[in-house]
Amino acid sequence: MNIQEAFNAAAGDYDSLRRILIPCFDDFYKTAVEIIPSERTAPIKVLDLGAGTGLYSGMVQSVFPNAEFTLLDLAPEMLEKAKLRFSKMGKSPKILIGDYIETDLGDSYDLIISALSIHHLSDFDKELLYQRIYDVLNPGGIFVNADQVIGKTPDLEELYRQHWLDSIHAKGISEEDFKAAQKRMEYDRMATLEIQLHWLEAAGFKNVDCWYKNFSFAVFGGYRPTI
Repeated sequence: MNIQEAFNAAAGDYDSLRRILIPCFDDFYKTAVEIIPSERTAPIKVLDLGAGTGLYSGMVQSVFPNAEFTLLDLAPEMLEKAKLRFSKMGKSPKILIGDYIETDLGDSYDLIISALSIHHLSDFDKELLYQRIYDVLNPGGIFVNADQVIGKTPDLEELYRQHWLDSIHAKGISEEDFKAAQKRMEYDRMATLEIQLHWLEAAGFKNVDCWYKNFSFAVFGGYRPTI
């Protein structure tokens, strides 16, 4: 099973497990939406990389009703869930199926977002993607990445992982769902927060920051300068 097959298989119950698998779900996504600086009625153009079922982009759409979305993911069954989510809001996002390292990202955007996806890339591809994101952002645009990071020392990573295990078991995850999550985690290739902030700055982003962090869950990104 490759990563596309793994996430296609998970599409059916993916959303229902998010609050279990992301112990800090509310604050994590709340910050990822609140950090977006645009006026709520602005007709912003948004690209969601690794959009999945549209969980994050759907939250953004509900706050920015005039936003125009492009959703990119390599798992078609996930994107079918996203289309249904948006249709319930009377919206029809542009859908792109593919690997965002290779796929043409299209036009320029005011906002580029990603949630729990980029950590599947190699470090080389993460750095390459951050440059590609910068290149298609409009001046003044922002990139927000709500993702998982690895602890910068083995001790910290052990702490992060144990906290996550304790949290999901306390929430009553089933053995079947736990094994399925572990299977998907085989595709994780996490990097530290510190190195990723450095890569963003090297790509040209300014005001690079981490706006939220809870163990391995972090919301971070930066802005393309206006001049």
